[in-house]
Amino acid sequence: MSSNATRTQAAPDPVASDLIGSGVEGGLGDQVRAWWQRVRGGDMGALPAVGGLVVLGILFSTLSPFFLTERNFANLLNQAATLVVLGMALVFVLLLGEIDLSAGVTGGVGMALFVVMASQGVPWPLALLIGFGFGFLIGALIGFFVARVGIPSFVVTLGLFLGLQGLALVVIGPGGLFRIEVPELIALQNGNLPVWAGWAMLVIMLAISAGTAFFDRARRTRAGVPNRAISLVFIKLAAIAVIGGIVVFVLNQNRGQSVVEVAGVPNVVPIVLVILWIGTFVLDRTKFGRYLYAIGGNAEAARRSGVKVRWIKWWAFVICSSLAVFAALLSVSRVGSVDATVGRDIVLSGVAAAVVGGVSLFGGRGRLVHAAIGALVIAVITNGLGLLNLPAGVNLLVTGGVLILAATVDALSRLRSGGGRT
Repeated sequence: MSSNATRTQAAPDPVASDLIGSGVEGGLGDQVRAWWQRVRGGDMGALPAVGGLVVLGILFSTLSPFFLTERNFANLLNQAATLVVLGMALVFVLLLGEIDLSAGVTGGVGMALFVVMASQGVPWPLALLIGFGFGFLIGALIGFFVARVGIPSFVVTLGLFLGLQGLALVVIGPGGLFRIEVPELIALQNGNLPVWAGWAMLVIMLAISAGTAFFDRARRTRAGVPNRAISLVFIKLAAIAVIGGIVVFVLNQNRGQSVVEVAGVPNVVPIVLVILWIGTFVLDRTKFGRYLYAIGGNAEAARRSGVKVRWIKWWAFVICSSLAVFAALLSVSRVGSVDATVGRDIVLSGVAAAVVGGVSLFGGRGRLVHAAIGALVIAVITNGLGLLNLPAGVNLLVTGGVLILAATVDALSRLRSGGGRT
């Protein structure tokens, strides 16, 4: 197992490990110095993405008076939701040093099956379940060819990327478009929580974060493993309270442009946060997650240690494809319709989101929160350039440049930390 994988397993708290700690015992000053040593050694995590997000926010707020408005902030979160979920889905395979180029179109076909079956009288919950079942089957198929047959994931998923586009045309029909007539699904991206529910969500987040942090400390104490300074727990909780409080307060303001009041946290925000929490729990606190990092760090060493490498890879692709269908659901919920092009263009943006956020293309390093931050960076670029009325080509150029820069930082950080491609 590589040092990157070992370091990841030793840090059960993803936020604290990214911002401060390295798992060594000592006070706050010791933790800060240990974190700085990690950064100097090339393990920067999401730090470049966070810095880029701050710079972009300042830049676009200066160039456009609409960027920091309540309405645009809510719109930005809705825009980013699909990309956040897809980026998190891809983390599961990127941690293995693999890739899934078909994730976007897998979600698109899953939604095509759902909407066509629902239009023919199939109850929508059953039709939706069939759509998710399709994602599961495609993930299982990819996992079989990659883990069992030994075909590179790039080749398998590229073939499916092309083939599934044809399947979407068969299901939907060329030029076809189906509207979603299910209010519950439309509300995922077009509804808002009551004002009180936004504050309740923040309280629940604080309670879960505090409970998890103190449970981890108790567990590490029982196991004789050094704990981080207790002050880090309170710093983390204070950061969640302050940042979350500002976000909820802003979103609870009336952003309607008519007599009808529009206020509250968008429905999609708690949904994405739940997926982020569950996925982070799986990666940081289960054997499956630890094995993912171990295989990405050194697959042969993991195999010799008794890890069922093929089985872990199979499940990683299943999870990726299934989450990709959910990302497509958020996408079609936002526009209210499904056509044969759903998911065709977003998968590369999903990979970009993960890489920009700090997930390594070489495997063994990265977290779901990194992909979420990277997706926000790309969403801010798209949103900000749109407010400036710049051509779509400029958006592609800027996003591509950011991706190349992030990949370069990843490669250089691995060289600096003594890592190499596996």
